[in-house]
Amino acid sequence: MKFKLRRVYESPVADDGLRVLVDRIWPRGVAKEDLKFDLWMKEVAPSTELRKWFGHDPEKWKEFLVRYHRELDEQPELVEKLRSLARKGNVTLLYAAKDEAHNNAVGLRGHLLER
Repeated sequence: MKFKLRRVYESPVADDGLRVLVDRIWPRGVAKEDLKFDLWMKEVAPSTELRKWFGHDPEKWKEFLVRYHRELDEQPELVEKLRSLARKGNVTLLYAAKDEAHNNAVGLRGHLLER
């Protein structure tokens, strides 16, 4: 399985494969007709409460991962859907966050590959 990460503000590349938006909220400043994506899985994003608590604070990253992975464990059908798609080819997880190291797509990819 291969999961790539790309910010929604970056142009697609040929080997992106299936492009899946994994943010709960539509990205700011991006028109729906301008974003090249195949699927929007907002249900796999962190809950609104967790997202607000985290606030993209790197100091909270480790605890965010624990809480987010717990939420993902409660949605095995969504996690399996992404894994199933990746068994067929590349899947690029699209996200809007500025921080490329501490965001839900990074946490999601880790969960998909580790468990």
